[in-house]
Order: sequence, then C-alpha cells, then structure tokens
Amino acid sequence: MQKPSVSNWFKSGDPWVWLNAGAVAISVIMVVGLLLLIAVRGLGHFWPADIVEAKYEVPGQPAYNLIAERVESLEVPAVQVREAGIEISADKDIVSRTLMKTGNRDIYGSDFRWVIDDFLTEVKEPEMLIAAERHEWGNLYGYLKAVKEDGTVIAETQDKQVTDSALATWESFEKSIERALVIHEDIYQIEKHDIGAINHGLERLRLKQRSLELNDGLTPAILADLDSDRAVFDQEYKVLQEQLITLYGEINRDTFVVEAMDGTISELQVAKVVRAFRPNAMNVFDKIGFYGAKLWEFLSDDPREANTEGGVFPAIFGTIMMVLLMTILVTPFGVVAAVYLREYASQGWLTRIIRIAVNNLAGVPSIVYGVFGLGFFIYFMGSSIDQAFFPEALPSPTFGTGGLMWASITLALLTVPVVIVATEEGLSRIPRNVREGSLALGATKAETLWRVVLPMASPAIMTGVILAVARAAGEVAPLMLVGVVKLAPSLPLDGNYPFIHLDQKFMHLGFHIYDVGFQSPNVEAARPLVYATALLLVIVIALLNLSAVTIRNHLREKYKSLEM
Repeated sequence: MQKPSVSNWFKSGDPWVWLNAGAVAISVIMVVGLLLLIAVRGLGHFWPADIVEAKYEVPGQPAYNLIAERVESLEVPAVQVREAGIEISADKDIVSRTLMKTGNRDIYGSDFRWVIDDFLTEVKEPEMLIAAERHEWGNLYGYLKAVKEDGTVIAETQDKQVTDSALATWESFEKSIERALVIHEDIYQIEKHDIGAINHGLERLRLKQRSLELNDGLTPAILADLDSDRAVFDQEYKVLQEQLITLYGEINRDTFVVEAMDGTISELQVAKVVRAFRPNAMNVFDKIGFYGAKLWEFLSDDPREANTEGGVFPAIFGTIMMVLLMTILVTPFGVVAAVYLREYASQGWLTRIIRIAVNNLAGVPSIVYGVFGLGFFIYFMGSSIDQAFFPEALPSPTFGTGGLMWASITLALLTVPVVIVATEEGLSRIPRNVREGSLALGATKAETLWRVVLPMASPAIMTGVILAVARAAGEVAPLMLVGVVKLAPSLPLDGNYPFIHLDQKFMHLGFHIYDVGFQSPNVEAARPLVYATALLLVIVIALLNLSAVTIRNHLREKYKSLEM
C-alpha cells in the first residue's frame, strides 16, 4: 500500500478546498464582526446612560464638581499623561481615562471632556439629576429647581434628593413639556404644511403671470383673476399668521430653572426642550421604552443640531426614492441594449468592441459619472429644458441645477453596464430549441422574444437589478455633484402639485454619513450617529436586495419547467 505523501495530497486538490473554505470563513467572520461593531457602536447610542456626579481634582489645579454621562474609557501610557503636565503616581504605568459628556454647551462652550479616573472621588448617581434634550445647544444636565408660568413659580424645590417637593416639581416640568410639544406640533403643521402650500400657490401664480407676460397674453381680465387668487392666499396667510402669533405666545409661556454642575443657575424656555428624563431613576423596562422611542425618533424624525441629533427620515426617503427611480430607468435601457446585442446585432467585430466598452464602463470611477452628469445633464440638458419649458422661472434654474432626476439618471448610467452584462448572460443560457419551437408554432421573432425569451431570462435580469441597486444605493461621490444636499427643507414627494418634484434636491444616507462623520463641528457627538446611519444604510440596501431576490426566485420557479 502506497504511503500518503505531501505531493499526492497537493495533487488531490484537498489543500485548495481547505484554503477556499478558510478564506470564505474568514470573510464571513470579518463581515459579521464589522456589522456587530457598527451595531454595537450605533445602536448603543440610544440607550439612556446613567448620569454621575463626582468631585474631580487634578493635582495642582482647582477641584470642581462634575455631572456627566460616561461615553467611553481607554487606557493610555502614564508617560503620555505626565508629558501633558499632569502629576501621576510614579508606580503607575497605565492610566485609565474616560470621555465624559457634560452637555450644557451653551454654558461651557463644549459638551465633552476627558477625565482621569484616578482623580474622580465621591462618585454618586443621584436620582434627581435630569437630562434634557433640546432643539439647540445639545443636552442639558443638572438639577431641576423650579417651573414657572408667565414668570410665576408654580413648583419649586431646593432638594437634590428624592423628596415630595422635588418629585412635584419634576411632574410639573413633565406636564409643561407635554403641553409645549403639542403646541410645537401645531406650529410645525402650520409653518411646514399650511403656509408651505400657500407659498407654493403664490409661486405658481407668479410663474403663470410671468409666462403670460412673456407671451403677451396678460390681459386686464386675467390679471384681475390672478390678483383675486393672490388676495385669497394673502387672506389665508394672515389668518395663519395670527394663529402662529397666538401659538408662539402660548409655547413661550413656561420656563424652568436648572442648576448646572458648577452651580450656575439658568432659566430656560420649556419650548426648547424635546424631552427630559431622569436616567438614574429609570428601571430596565423604563429604559427599554425610552430606547424604543429614541430609535423610532431616529427613523422617523427630521435631523437637528447640524445633523448630530434627531432623525434621518429625509435621508431614508431620499435614498429609497432615488434607488427606485434609478431602477425604473436602468432596467428597460439595460434590457433593451442586451436584447439587441444578443438577439439582433450581427456577432462581428463591432459587437465585440461594444461589449468590451460596456465591460470597461463598469470599471470607470463613479466620480467620473458625477462630472459627466454635472456637465451634460445639468449644465447642457437642464439649461436647455429651462429655456424651452420654464422660461418664466429664469434666471432661477428649475432643472438647470442638481436634483433628484439628474441624480437618478446619473446612477442609472453608472449601473447600466451591470444590467446589460447580467441580461446577456441570461439570454445566452436559454436553449436554442426553445426559440426554434416557438418559431415553429408560428410565433414571430418579436412574439418569441416577448413571450418566451424575456420571461425565461427574467431571473438574470433581476440579478442585474440586484447588483445595480447594491452599487447605486451606497454611492456618494457622484451624488455630491448632481443633487444631494446636507439638509433638504422638504421631501421630493408631497401634497403640492405636481406631487413628485424631480427637480428638488434631496438627502441621502451615504452623504449623511460623510457629512456627519467629516463635516460636523461636534465630532464626539456625531461619531455614534455615523455608526447608526451606516448600519441603517446596510439594512436599507439589504431590504431592497431581499425584495429583488424574492421576485427573482419567484420568476425562477415560475419558468423552471420551460428550461427543462
């Protein structure tokens, strides 16, 4: 019996099988590890962390009271701390530092600071410490001292422990916040929707009048009708303006007094508070409920505080809408091109060159497509469209500037090679006898293509669409040139005619990650949102792909019998 040898083992191919299996296992572990890292760093941001109060005293510096959330801890060499001029015990080689979120940016100028754990003493977690999320200036931490209505104190406490007066003041504060949030929703409805609809109507009247002036069709009767319609809008605006004045007076009625960690007493408007909570007094179930509310806010609300607080719903909406429009555009063009190259074009040297060009287009850097979209679609086509169809709006551009339509077309152009190649592969796998059988039964070539060939190739077409969606949804570089913005004032789909505004700029999850991660003035506050938004982008792409995979599998099962 021949003894096994290394050379025979290599000849058998087993090493390559194990090598491939190991490479796949490592890849899976890396992908899962990356997703877990993003999930932990991103989703952990919404959990209500406890607030600590401690005395912080660095040798040679005055001690001060510290009220903050623990964000993260790390260990650094003691030498590095000594070089910064801080005295550290000689027997220490490693020093633990903690990043603390102190909030109160309007008081201290910044809301994060690093502290050395060894210098923290008298650490405690009082239940009456409050955290208040605000529309501006970030979080507020401190002790609630009083609640006022029109300058009159309705609840007051001097206690920092759980007492009846402290709890009564907190309850009054919660009721005041609930009242302010209801009024804030009414103000938002009037300003964003009602007045927005009036402004839209006035703008349409202005453009209509300007169009008639350019075409010499503005008669006194038409002008009177336009003025009448404009007067109706003005009257509606005056009514809404009076309502706003009343609502602003009501929402600014209540104030609250809070004591910060350095003893500073501040009186602030309740209207500036989004929510307030006492994390040290919350049990596990309270924190789970709070976590769910914060997560829902992240998914459904508009951003605030330079995109470092609030939600990302406009970015989610813009990303999905752009991908859907891109898919609607790229699918027919890619399929038609593939059908022509495979079914109608003579298979000569010219067709081979075209196929090589299509394959090479798939490797062109995406920023090149963005420059092409900016120069050809926006500056050339968009300006021509404005001059031909929207002269009344000039010099303000309509389609002569970046927008949802140009972004979708640019990404459709970027992904069309993927759809062409995948569709051609699907067409080439259809047996020749299927085509011949259809033609033998009297069907024309067009009928054979429409009723037999394309349905059988539909799984391959859906594969191309899946690859196109996966690439387009995460692209950022071309979008920066053709329509994406940091903050869009409104969604490209609303209740104002023509309802879908293809000329409007939009937000995108990929660009949101770039903006929050690299353009934010508050890096520490933005970092968790980078992870959370990245995880959300992965989930959105996965859901879009999963939908396409489901359709592909259904089509594959439906036409499997024709392939046998």
